[in-house]
Amino acid sequence: MKRPWGIAWGLVLLGIISTCNPRSQSIRIGCITPLTGNGAAYGAATKRGLDLAAERINSSGGVNGQPVSILYEDDQMSGAVANNALEKLTSIDKVPIIIGAFGSSVTLAIAPKAEQKKVVLFSASSTDDLIRDSGDYIFRNVPPNRGQGKTAAEFALGRLNTKTAAILQMNNDYGVSLGKAFRSAFQAGGGKIVSDESYNPGSSDFRAQLTKIRGFGPDLVFYPGHYQESGIILKQAKELGLKAIFLGGDGSYAPDLIILAGGAAEGSYYTVMAMGDPTNDKDVQSFVSAFKNKYGEEPDSYSAYAFDAMNIIADAIRRGGYSADGIKGALYGLKDFKGVTGPTQFDSNGEVNKPYGVYKVQDGKFVRVF
Repeated sequence: MKRPWGIAWGLVLLGIISTCNPRSQSIRIGCITPLTGNGAAYGAATKRGLDLAAERINSSGGVNGQPVSILYEDDQMSGAVANNALEKLTSIDKVPIIIGAFGSSVTLAIAPKAEQKKVVLFSASSTDDLIRDSGDYIFRNVPPNRGQGKTAAEFALGRLNTKTAAILQMNNDYGVSLGKAFRSAFQAGGGKIVSDESYNPGSSDFRAQLTKIRGFGPDLVFYPGHYQESGIILKQAKELGLKAIFLGGDGSYAPDLIILAGGAAEGSYYTVMAMGDPTNDKDVQSFVSAFKNKYGEEPDSYSAYAFDAMNIIADAIRRGGYSADGIKGALYGLKDFKGVTGPTQFDSNGEVNKPYGVYKVQDGKFVRVF
């Protein structure tokens, strides 16, 4: 049988051209975030911000002429699931950078493997203080809990004029570190901690802890945790007649909190990574407008930080190339990147220095008050 050499050589040549032409390939970026399960609202917010950024990057010519694509993996807010996702993204998909994880405990669980594999891990939401020392390939564009706890304490003392506080913290890396930061700053500012309680993630009955706290009559309850548990805590606190002001962390900042708590959420406060002011900043105005046009709602801080993370990574790839070491070097060399969450640059630990804001639940929605 006669071989169709012309066709065969044509296909070989086409394959060589395709392999050698970088424009035929996409810049693939991994993402590990909770897309299902209890943390799905967090993952949805992250995905909205990343997708909008990728869409705008691609409409402007991509990165060095190549389109970007995001490979999503669902971690279900589980360290074990996230480690499997990281293994897939690095061993099979061969990505040099992964955005994630969302939760601090999950990021701390996968950081050692990312560091071992020399793959950049970039979180747009994890705030635990311990992440600072996770490795040379670990970055985040959100400020740490020590700053969040200090902001919460100073707001409680100076703006809410509280003198006594109880702490009801989630017993995980996020809740413990944030509770510790608040406790230290509140006491340093002259406040008194009258009760210190905790609960495990996934709990649904907090009446025992809330009853103890009610007995001390604190002015304020600081309760760092996730929105699922926080919504139930507010509802049960109201049922028990606990009159204290409730102040939570960024983990409780989600529309589902208000749905879960109902009217019990009204008047509660939350520290959240600050976003730029759309009133005075045209870039923020453009982001908010594009977000509303695409999703039909206002962006939250999680979406804003994810949006900035995607744009920062794209900038790093343009300057450093599409390799883990090239991206890492470009991130460390970043100087005052202008984003919708303010200027970003990283210190020698891959950390940023950014402020926190405070939101209040007012008329059934989150309103920034500080």
